[in-house]
Amino acid sequence: MSSPAIVRNEPSVRPIGREILRLALPVLAEQMLYLCVGFFDVFLSGQISKEATAAIGLAAYVGWLASMIFGLIGTGATAIVARCWGAGQHEDARRIATHAQVLAIGLGVAVFALLQGLAPWTPMLLGMEGETYRIAVHYLRVDAFGQFFACWMLIGAASLRGSGDMRTPLLVLGVTNVVNILVSTGCVYGFGPLRPMGVYGIVTGTVAAQFCGAVLMTTALSSRWSHLSLIRSEFRIVPATAARILRIGGPAGLEGAVTFTGHFLFLMIIARLSPGGFDGAAFAAHIVGVRVESLSYLPALAWGIACSSLVGQSLGARQPERAQLVGRVAIRQIVAYAFVIGLIFGLGAPQIYAAMHSDPNVAVQGVPAFRLMASYQVPTAILIVLACCLRGAGDTRFPLLCVLIGTIGLRVPLGYLFGVVLQWGLLGAWIGMGVDNIVRAGLLWWRYRSGRWVRTSV
Repeated sequence: MSSPAIVRNEPSVRPIGREILRLALPVLAEQMLYLCVGFFDVFLSGQISKEATAAIGLAAYVGWLASMIFGLIGTGATAIVARCWGAGQHEDARRIATHAQVLAIGLGVAVFALLQGLAPWTPMLLGMEGETYRIAVHYLRVDAFGQFFACWMLIGAASLRGSGDMRTPLLVLGVTNVVNILVSTGCVYGFGPLRPMGVYGIVTGTVAAQFCGAVLMTTALSSRWSHLSLIRSEFRIVPATAARILRIGGPAGLEGAVTFTGHFLFLMIIARLSPGGFDGAAFAAHIVGVRVESLSYLPALAWGIACSSLVGQSLGARQPERAQLVGRVAIRQIVAYAFVIGLIFGLGAPQIYAAMHSDPNVAVQGVPAFRLMASYQVPTAILIVLACCLRGAGDTRFPLLCVLIGTIGLRVPLGYLFGVVLQWGLLGAWIGMGVDNIVRAGLLWWRYRSGRWVRTSV
């Protein structure tokens, strides 16, 4: 596979636009496959009970925590590999990727232990009781095994993307997602030798798929399948390299922890929107809403991942003007899509909820809030793309500051004020979510326009 070309003359919009599309489209296909799995899991749970939907929604948040913790290594690996690749230092890029995978093993074990310890506590903090609590704890404990394999797979994908290889992660994660759908369906309803497992069949399929993905990623990184194959003689911990990766990834990992803390506090608000305690309908409506919203933010994330690679490579090739142009071009490409999908969300909210859940109370809670969420899809897309650009340059501290201001300082208190104190329900809570996204988009745009991030050292 040939390495992505770096333009050596003055940057212009058209070639950069084509390069963004070339890198983003495979990631978009991968994200869409992932979206199908998330949709399918929620759909399966929606046919079982709102308790099952609540448990799977919580597990999705905890899995999201794990993926953000993986950014402790993945973000640093992407930024450094991209710089090395852009500078033509391909052997150094392979060495960084190898050391990142060694660190991934230790991080995977640590995350597994963390999630096992959190399993009984997270549903309790949300006020879950009885069958909902029992399902959630069992689901989280089983899912923790899958996160160990996911750590190896996702950090490998981060290194590959830094080199501009978007196709190998697409293949690996694409196969993983197909396995998830097939095995989860078979385990939920029973197929051949598989006995019906109900809601627990969904997590069984997830773990099986993540194991499969880890095996495929190992195959890709250990052969000539990818141009970023690992160096076996370097498969060891090198303190200087580990410190270099963690220096960049540390703020990203901390950002992930802060983001999850803010979102979990927000989830606690969602769970307490009813004066009588845990509101299963509101919680399920929230889970359905954020799953469907991924139709909007996953494409933005695909463009952001492409930008992260191009920004890092451009800075490695000493082309800061090109690095700055990448984000502006990507925003022009993604904003139109975000606007259109926002219109579709606003107009089709009742039909979406009717299709995604069998309980009519879920739609009553969800439709007004979902229409509000549709109105701020453009700033959400902007903040995702620009945050990825900054991380690709190694500027991981400013996105962390934005999360502290937006998620902790605005989303949580405003969500509590409008959702619980003023009793506006899910609609009120999502006002806080919208203010958070809009403010962070503005802050990231200011930082990007300043251009100071191009001087970040990795």
